[in-house]
Amino acid sequence: MAMTATLVAPRAAAHLRLALVGNPNTGKTTLFNALCGIRAKTSNYPGTTTAIRVGSSGAGTGRALDIVDLPGVYDLHAGIAESRIAADVLKGRGTLGADFVVIVADAANLTRNLVLAGEVLAERRAAVLALNMMDIARSRGIDIDCHALSRRLRCPVVPLVARRGEGLDSLLRAIELSAISASEPPTDLPAPGASLETLTAWAEDVTAETSTSPIELSAADVLTERVDRYLTHPVYGMGAFTGVMCLLFLALFTFAAIPMDLIEALFGRLGSGLTAVLPSGPVRDLVTQGIVGGLSGTIVFLPQICLLFFLISVLEDTGYLARAAFVMDGMLSRFGLPGQAFVPLLTAHACAIPGIMSARLIPNRRDRLATILVAPFMSCSARLPVYVLLTSLLFADPVLAGLAFAGCYLLGATAGLLTASLFGRTALKGRARPMILELPPYRVPSFRNAVLTAKDQGIAFLRTAGSIIMAICIVMWWLSAYPKTAVPAGAHSLRAEAAQLADAPERAAALRVRADVLQSKAEQAGSFAGRFGHFVEPVFRPLGFDWQLTVGVVTSFLAREVFVSTMSVLEGGAAGDTDVDEGVVARIRGMTRADGSALFTPATAAAALVFFVLAMQCLPTLAVTRKETGSIKYAGLQLGYMSGLAYVAAFAVHQGLHMVGVP
Repeated sequence: MAMTATLVAPRAAAHLRLALVGNPNTGKTTLFNALCGIRAKTSNYPGTTTAIRVGSSGAGTGRALDIVDLPGVYDLHAGIAESRIAADVLKGRGTLGADFVVIVADAANLTRNLVLAGEVLAERRAAVLALNMMDIARSRGIDIDCHALSRRLRCPVVPLVARRGEGLDSLLRAIELSAISASEPPTDLPAPGASLETLTAWAEDVTAETSTSPIELSAADVLTERVDRYLTHPVYGMGAFTGVMCLLFLALFTFAAIPMDLIEALFGRLGSGLTAVLPSGPVRDLVTQGIVGGLSGTIVFLPQICLLFFLISVLEDTGYLARAAFVMDGMLSRFGLPGQAFVPLLTAHACAIPGIMSARLIPNRRDRLATILVAPFMSCSARLPVYVLLTSLLFADPVLAGLAFAGCYLLGATAGLLTASLFGRTALKGRARPMILELPPYRVPSFRNAVLTAKDQGIAFLRTAGSIIMAICIVMWWLSAYPKTAVPAGAHSLRAEAAQLADAPERAAALRVRADVLQSKAEQAGSFAGRFGHFVEPVFRPLGFDWQLTVGVVTSFLAREVFVSTMSVLEGGAAGDTDVDEGVVARIRGMTRADGSALFTPATAAAALVFFVLAMQCLPTLAVTRKETGSIKYAGLQLGYMSGLAYVAAFAVHQGLHMVGVP
């Protein structure tokens, strides 16, 4: 470790607030996790929607350390939100103003990292330079004289390999010593506010004076170039990207399925247990169906969210994520989206909620908003039961039904890309920000870092979006359950008949099921949601929807898959029918309108299918949009635009098919 006295020492206090600042891909977050471990949380910087991490550590110093992990930036004066936040914290502004700065630099790319270091040191703040990834620098034959670099920068320079924990004790000692010492400001640092050209020239001069590099590329660099030749190739790179993303997508469906099933089973048993313990009435219904059901519908997403962020962290650590963004940038930029949007858009095919949350990876706010607004167009897994039902109603031939099913995914993705292009000319004027992208070296990922990232994002989801989603579920349950309607006379008769069949238990059970079906159907039709469906049915009539289909649309705002069970109840099936088997399809195919005509004609089924592909039929997703954007107006824009587009498209399909003679 090389050390000198620092420039301006912070005040002596029991607590010292450190800010970690550095370029992207310098291992800054890995260092943060190594210092803080589980004592960290993610939150938005006050007054913004930019996420930062805050943690604590006391090891190795004489005081408690509060550590702020700032967004990765290349320039403190770049005019973007991340740069403004970093500058405010480093200058001691606001509630998260820093007393001390740790500049995290990539030892294998010293010149580029010293540009930002020069900006920070020019502010004459007490600082330490954490020279990370020394193992990679050594493997490339790069030799850095840390003592000479410390003398030139007038601040301690500590070599690190953060992912292995090497050098952490030295870093903490340097922080403690620097926090209690001071010296005269040096004269050989760039002046505050120096131009980028001046900073670059200074960084090149410092690098030339304090480090040496081999003339020829190392074996590791040669291998990296060879691999990159394929991974960044327009054709081969896209093939590799497709393979990696398919594996990621498969993992989300496969490995998250087991804990998701366990969560559903756990809450199912909890609901059954409470039903057996609590006396019948509205309180039991609220607890078992509203609260427990709302919690189940929220927490069931948790394994998917945690697994997603775990895998994203692993891909980022390996260095592949930057290469995937490079490959996708050319295609997505044509539609006003950045290359980094590929992860949120792909993830939204599993569930829009983690897809929207993963848009935090996108550094530019305008690009992040565009990605969030179009992510729900990607066909999520919750739409699958609806697609299966409606394509089965449309086509008896499984091949044609399969083609229609695939067409739903294509329609959603196309609508999302075209919408992003439209928003770039209207609501979010501007083009996708050109990517300033460095291809980091390939590294062995830190699984500890990935686990901590998954934990952090999971807790953030439960603390914020989770509470909102549960509240929405309770409200939607209430709208679907109240007001209570009188038990139909037919249900009374069936139960009375069942009571007289003590010697025929199977027939008695069948009669009681029929009675429950009649009662469920009456309750659904008489509820606030059902009454609203009757009220707005004239609006949906041009799409071929009657009041029953309108009720299905209204109740599916709780979750898209609710559409299947709602239609099953209205047809006369059991309230728990959510699996689309042949029996359910046959019963729903036989549904009729008030005049006795078939409800699901080809034109109506096709219009309903297009509507569900394009519509925003998920209030929990809107809640997450509100949370991630920091404004209800974007959630309103998302709801209004997607609903309007779905209506117009479904109208065109229904009326167009009628015009060509399709019933």
